[in-house]
Amino acid sequence: MLKETLFAFFVSFLFFFIIFFVNQLLLLAQDILSKKVPFQQVALLIMYSIPGVVALSTPYATLLGTLMTIGRMNTDNEILVMLSSGLSYKNIFLPTLLVGIFVSLVSFGVNDILLPAGTIEFSKLYRRIMASTPALELESNSVKRFKDTVVITGNVSGQKISDLLILDKTSDGERRVIMAKNAEFIDAGDEGLRLDMENAFIQSTKESVHNDYDYAKSGQLRYRIEQDDFIVSVSTIGPREMSSRDVLGEIKDKESTLNSTLFDRYNRMLSAGLTLENALRGGVQGYSWPQTASYTQNFLREYQLTASLKTDRILSIWRLEFYKKFSIPFGSFCFIFLAVPLGLMAKKSGQTVGFILGIIISIIYWALLLGGQNMGIRLGYSPFWTMWLPNIITFVIGFIMCVQRVRR
Repeated sequence: MLKETLFAFFVSFLFFFIIFFVNQLLLLAQDILSKKVPFQQVALLIMYSIPGVVALSTPYATLLGTLMTIGRMNTDNEILVMLSSGLSYKNIFLPTLLVGIFVSLVSFGVNDILLPAGTIEFSKLYRRIMASTPALELESNSVKRFKDTVVITGNVSGQKISDLLILDKTSDGERRVIMAKNAEFIDAGDEGLRLDMENAFIQSTKESVHNDYDYAKSGQLRYRIEQDDFIVSVSTIGPREMSSRDVLGEIKDKESTLNSTLFDRYNRMLSAGLTLENALRGGVQGYSWPQTASYTQNFLREYQLTASLKTDRILSIWRLEFYKKFSIPFGSFCFIFLAVPLGLMAKKSGQTVGFILGIIISIIYWALLLGGQNMGIRLGYSPFWTMWLPNIITFVIGFIMCVQRVRR
């Protein structure tokens, strides 16, 4: 049983690995190669992305491999022979469960150690590619931020840009708006990206005096974005680049900061509420109606600000990533409980039936995972339940089916 399950898992893993590899990595490589990035750097980017593909492929490979193994043995009457020889369903279930536990632990290690390391190296290499190939970041009808500069582009064809708009801030504190009908970007080496503009318009405004501004028109204008600005634009480390322990520590720091802010906001709301209560209790003798209306608006404003702080979107994203580091790897363990009883139900063509069922269940599980992630980020649902609900549903259904099979 152990040998059969491991072999089927390996074959299924290659199947899903190729699917995710083509879907996520080759498309990225093709996009980068179109910008004339050296092939060696593209190959390194692909290598650094492999841990993410491995971590994503293992749960589905466990499900598909177990279904195909149990289904084939059941249709070949091997399960019947085992039960007739005095063995029980425990002898069928335990080997597959051991495989599920082993795969879950290995997947968690890849997801918690190799994936953050690979993502960090991916980001470092991508920053170097950006510095040497700035055109990689400039696309048609896009908005790109580089430190204190925002570049908005129209159509981009080769090195030509139409309808270029730049918003930036100088070292003197002036904010500028630069527009050009046509522009050409040039790789200026260590100087970064150089934009040669035609028919440009510039307006500069001082931050301290908004009514004081200057403007100018120019037939030719040269604009540079420093190399360091490219590095800053992608240098932020997120939860994906951290281990679960580091993510948990960052979550605690963010929660502490949020609780401190909420405490101050609660005090402000309480003070505004007490002032409003005194105004209402005093009636017309103590306060005028305009004062009472002003106190009411102030209290409602403080209440709305306090309520908006309770749903911190950034904190929700960090929590989602933390629970995701556990839910996806240990999906292999939950899939075992569902795959074994489903495989025992196959009467004919067990491997084919197991393969088809595995693909269908994988698609449903993937949809639940993506739907839960979107609901956690956009609608503010509990990150734990949105990430673990697919596993819980799989485990509960599989456990009930296992109990029913044993009772028969």
